[in-house]
Amino acid sequence: MNTNTHPLVIIGGGPAGLTAAIYAARANLKPVVIEGPKPGGQLMGTTAIENWPGSLQITGPELMINMQEHIKKFNVTTLAGSVTQVNLKNRPFSIIVDGKQELLTHSIIIATGATPNRLRCPGEDEFWGKGVSTCAVCDGAFYHNQNIIVVGGGDSGMESASFLARNGNKVTIVHIGDKLTASHAMQQRVINKSGFEFIYNSTVTEIKGEQGKIVGATVTNQRTKEAQFIQADAIFLAIGLKPNTDILGNQLEKTNFGHIKVHDHVKTSIPGVFAAGDVQDPKYRQAIVSSGFGCIAALEAERYLAEHDFE
Repeated sequence: MNTNTHPLVIIGGGPAGLTAAIYAARANLKPVVIEGPKPGGQLMGTTAIENWPGSLQITGPELMINMQEHIKKFNVTTLAGSVTQVNLKNRPFSIIVDGKQELLTHSIIIATGATPNRLRCPGEDEFWGKGVSTCAVCDGAFYHNQNIIVVGGGDSGMESASFLARNGNKVTIVHIGDKLTASHAMQQRVINKSGFEFIYNSTVTEIKGEQGKIVGATVTNQRTKEAQFIQADAIFLAIGLKPNTDILGNQLEKTNFGHIKVHDHVKTSIPGVFAAGDVQDPKYRQAIVSSGFGCIAALEAERYLAEHDFE
């Protein structure tokens, strides 16, 4: 084996990538982790986590720092940079970091995650992770008998709204279209049910708060431009996520929504290339699920390398 060629390179420093690194390092694959532009991933913007097994409550940054310390125990090589180019057409595969450093590798785990679509309105950045969230399952338990705004009229929006309503919250669904786009089954969770209010042809144009807490939002009708203030204690965005796959171009098969298409959980259309976490999972989008996929990807990479004598 070419001594300049790594057995495994992991692209991404979130839960999927770091879990993959732990398993790969313990299997003596000497993985290299390219951390990406936001080491730690989406959890770095999460204030409190109560559903990570073994921790009654932990912040997102604390959890990711723990995982980063964990991989250091196994002497995992990390690169603080962003992948700017990937060549999967030739073997070994080629990865360019920050436009200059090239790594050659026999296998790759892509764990680049996904980026939630944002409103890009005043107040969103200020209250991100402090009342503005994209994950009802993650953060909904912090709100009971309060006023909640859910932005989005698709399946994710209806699922978020119905989940949030279980805690006695009043949920206002704000949708930019004149009717919901969710499937009939998902709409039935909220239509004609108490506790839900609908505002159509509108979007949140400003998020307002006092003393570090959200107090409401300005909702503007996109047709009439009429604005109204809606009192709210939290705002959940369900307007989609963009999988971080631009660096791959069209080298791998993807779904219609841009996620990497996989079979056998983590295998992509190119042998030796695996995908883990939100970059291939449009459904669950939980840190622990991403970690699970990272574990599977590392185990599959180990098998692949052994089968092809790349140890």
